[in-house]
Amino acid sequence: MRNSFKAALTGLVLATALGAAGGGFAQDAKAPAKAEALELPAFPADKSVKQTTTVGGKVISYTATVGSLPVRDEKGKKVAEVAFTAYTLDGPRDPNRPLTFAFNGGPGAASVYLNFALGPKRVQFGAEGDSPSAPVKLEDNPASWMDFTDIVFIDPVGTGFSRSLTTEEETKKRFYGVKQDIDYLSRIVFDYLVKTERLASPKYIVGESYGGFRGPRLAYTLQTDLGVAVKGVVLVSPLLTSAGRQGQEVSPLPSMWTLPSIAAAKLERDGKLTPDAIKAVEDYTRGEYMVDLMKGSDPAALDRLTTRVSAMTGLDPDYVRRAGGRLETQSFLREVFRDKGRLGSRYDSNVTSADPFPFAPEQETNDPILDSIIAPTTSAIVDFTTRTVGWKPEARYEALSNGVNRLWDRGRGADTESVSDLRKIVSVDPKLKVLIVHGYNDLSCPFFASRLIVDAMPATVAGRVSLALYPGGHMFYSRADSGAAFRKDVMALYGVK
Repeated sequence: MRNSFKAALTGLVLATALGAAGGGFAQDAKAPAKAEALELPAFPADKSVKQTTTVGGKVISYTATVGSLPVRDEKGKKVAEVAFTAYTLDGPRDPNRPLTFAFNGGPGAASVYLNFALGPKRVQFGAEGDSPSAPVKLEDNPASWMDFTDIVFIDPVGTGFSRSLTTEEETKKRFYGVKQDIDYLSRIVFDYLVKTERLASPKYIVGESYGGFRGPRLAYTLQTDLGVAVKGVVLVSPLLTSAGRQGQEVSPLPSMWTLPSIAAAKLERDGKLTPDAIKAVEDYTRGEYMVDLMKGSDPAALDRLTTRVSAMTGLDPDYVRRAGGRLETQSFLREVFRDKGRLGSRYDSNVTSADPFPFAPEQETNDPILDSIIAPTTSAIVDFTTRTVGWKPEARYEALSNGVNRLWDRGRGADTESVSDLRKIVSVDPKLKVLIVHGYNDLSCPFFASRLIVDAMPATVAGRVSLALYPGGHMFYSRADSGAAFRKDVMALYGVK
């Protein structure tokens, strides 16, 4: 997740199941260059442990499995290993029990964040006042999905314990780009289904942030290339297109996307955050605000913008006027709490930390949330994997990889959006449903971008692509009430009473 969200805001035939070399599961990882395999200690065999959790007052017995699947090149040579964590209900298998595949974002983020949001256990992270040095303790997750679906959390190459076995240049060509990411991850899903004999199960995909960008593309590739149809897709805090980020001084879209989230943060601080209040903000944003932005330096338009935007956001009118009513995210996050010497997070602007360099012309420290979530989530997932489950690879765990993010090819043209594939998957399958969810305060992937996309969807998919909003930010599920509301909306998507 680290710098990729910034980049997104300023710049998501059945192949042979058995590999040619030794009968392992295989997936194509196409690249023209050749490279020698790295000499790395082998991953251990998959390991499992029996556990229980309590959800909705009901005790659920399940098996947690941590393991890996190989990625093979066109000649059957293993070029990467993808780690996964799976939670499956114990007892006789119900053929109608869904199986959900979960992906986080970045690019460069492991699936640990969704694991602790949807899985059977949780650790606290991402909220105001959380301390990275607080004792790490896994607890039953009341917002878990385990009572209605098995879940497989997948870490793309370069994240978690997943790793490439080739050189950096070869790795970039094979894995670190929009298309190749979908090519090998869709095969990982297919290979897991074959390995565990779950091809007949109802299948769902959930993706957060860049994982939300992945979601429609993965569903379409599975649907049309690999012959694996998914029944539903849940997109958590996604940014489905970056096209509107071009032409900051001309296009109104970048400013339109962020204004409602900035206004929502103030409404929350004032205790006035309601759906009706947000609707009024949205109406102004897609109406008078957009029109006045397009009038450029018109004095009357600038006066109107200054008055309305400063009132909605709580920002100083002089600051709003200097910005022309266009609120740049990082500048806003310093300005809104400047009198308190604190910084807001782009992932939830009401989550703050002390500014260690308050007099510097620009922000000199990393995002408050990103700096605070690495320690608790990494310690919790590595302890769970190595001690509780007993899967102990000789490798470092990458919760958020700067290396992956730095090397990522974000593409051009069609590669900068997944709205087209979103439209395709619901058009091809008249029963497929999509739920897009956001926290009001998220400025990394603002909800209003998804609002405009959903509202522009063809009438033929009415009711099958929906948008739900909750108090909080990018990881709104860190708040108990928002996590519970999210769970309820997902249960409706899955058809759970």
